Amino acid sequence: MSKPPSPRMRKVNELLREIIAEEAAGLKDPRIGFLTITGVDTAPNLRTARVYYSVLGDESERAETGAALKSAARRFQAVIGRQTRLKYTPVLEFRVDPAIDQGMRIEALLQQIHDEEEREVE
Repeated sequence: MSKPPSPRMRKVNELLREIIAEEAAGLKDPRIGFLTITGVDTAPNLRTARVYYSVLGDESERAETGAALKSAARRFQAVIGRQTRLKYTPVLEFRVDPAIDQGMRIEALLQQIHDEEEREVE
């Protein structure tokens, strides 16, 4: 288990998330689905940052959105460089946020348990 980020790194992560989310909303790439930038995890040396996102839709829509984000990574980095005063502009790596899928799986399991309990009562 990794240690939680420092207050400074939390601010950097949130700033990058806001910049990337705003820039992503303005992209005209048809491959991008209904996209939400859920978080950013920047390395302490500011050289790299993982950008977590969620997309409504199936696996192919996720893959297309991932490809579109990857192709726009340099654009995001340029905007980050202009809007921040960081020592380095991090190289961005985009990943689907696993928490969304985990939450949906838990919700489905809870619904299944609820349905089974209702059947037992009848």
